[in-house]
Amino acid sequence: MSTTIYLIRHGESEANERDVFLGHYDLSLTQNGRNQAAMTAAYLAEYAPVPDAIYTSDLKRAYETAQYTAERLHKSVITEKELREIDAGDWDNRSFDDLIKHFAESYHTWLTDIGHARCDGGESVEELRERVVSYIMQIAQIHDGGVVFLFTHATPIRAFAAHCLRKTREEMKTVPWATNASVTKVIFEAAEFRLVEYSRDDFMGDSVTKLPENV
Repeated sequence: MSTTIYLIRHGESEANERDVFLGHYDLSLTQNGRNQAAMTAAYLAEYAPVPDAIYTSDLKRAYETAQYTAERLHKSVITEKELREIDAGDWDNRSFDDLIKHFAESYHTWLTDIGHARCDGGESVEELRERVVSYIMQIAQIHDGGVVFLFTHATPIRAFAAHCLRKTREEMKTVPWATNASVTKVIFEAAEFRLVEYSRDDFMGDSVTKLPENV
């Protein structure tokens, strides 16, 4: 049997609005982010099957996004640290321009070769990829033949999509960032993941927001 997995990035957060790099530092959604979360909830309610379970990163921006869908579907949410954004270490809650200035070499790797990047004092993208792939595989097996929603963050979704597409670490840079509150659909079958749709956001119209070029 196959498991259908929907990965949803959180809505626009206060960090997105301020152009700062956010890992585990905990900030909430903006008003626009809440509007995006409501539109994503409406889209999922109309076009996706009712999930067997809704999982979310325990960080505010993802949890708040998940709540809109959970309330609309009358479902509870399960919080999980494994769905957190990358541990940004010394980069956390610092402006992108500040990272370029103070972490020139390591942040340049992030911008140009993300598959080999590591946040100073924090997690590497490869470590994050292993964490996320391992966790999602467990969830897919637990809900074999079912449907699950996972509310998470930009780097986990990008790294996981690269895994689904069989991208090498060198090729991960060719996978774009998912936009805020976008929906990515993956099928797990015969012990493999297949990417069906990546970063769908057309249902948000002019409210779509994305990461700037210096991320």
